[in-house]
Amino acid sequence: MTQFGIFAIIIAVFLVLGIRIVFEYKRAIKFRFGKYIKTLQPGFRWIIPFIETIQIVDIRVITFNIDSQEVMTEDNVPCSIDGVVFFKIVNPEKAVLEVEEYKFAITQLAQAALRDVCGKVELDTILSKREEMGKNIKDIVEKETQDWGIEISDVKIKDIQLPENMRRMMANQAEAERSRRAQIILALAEEQAAGKLLEAGKLIDQSPSAIKLRLYQTLSNIAAEKNSTILFPFPEEVLSVKRKKSKKGK
Repeated sequence: MTQFGIFAIIIAVFLVLGIRIVFEYKRAIKFRFGKYIKTLQPGFRWIIPFIETIQIVDIRVITFNIDSQEVMTEDNVPCSIDGVVFFKIVNPEKAVLEVEEYKFAITQLAQAALRDVCGKVELDTILSKREEMGKNIKDIVEKETQDWGIEISDVKIKDIQLPENMRRMMANQAEAERSRRAQIILALAEEQAAGKLLEAGKLIDQSPSAIKLRLYQTLSNIAAEKNSTILFPFPEEVLSVKRKKSKKGK
């Protein structure tokens, strides 16, 4: 093999070693002798082997869980709270150059913010206003990460673990509330029924024949049961007519 052939092979290997492919959802931070040069955009890229290096940064939305944190609320109730953080890198250069491990740093900030926010409010507030608690945590973390080129998309509180005795107390409270509502509904129903009965009584007073019609309807319903004996009342009007006829006959 000639010297030219050997040189050509070396050049080819050198060129191949410098080939890099940057995906659409990533950016490549380029360094030369350890100094930042520029950010490589997606596509086919080439760097000088052994002299230049790149660090890949994902610019998609990234999620991670906040480990369960032991929190003492303002009303002295111990509980364990965990959550999830959504963030996105908007400035890859700052995310690499300004902080050593941006994901670890955000994790620590989120844990501290969760303990701080939840420790300043009562348990009922945490349970009823999770969205507001998550927004407060997001604001604290976002304020600290602005200089890192990172945007916090959202923070959600996932689960709240309460002591066993507190769970029993809340269950008893919920049961008492359901019982109270049932009694209120029953009282309203009885009130409405009494009102309808009063209206029916007034209607019957205005029309005496209505009570007789109601009596006949009741007798008809009783007659449907063959095991009953019915004493049918004789109409008073007929009795009065017969008395008048007998007097005339005399």
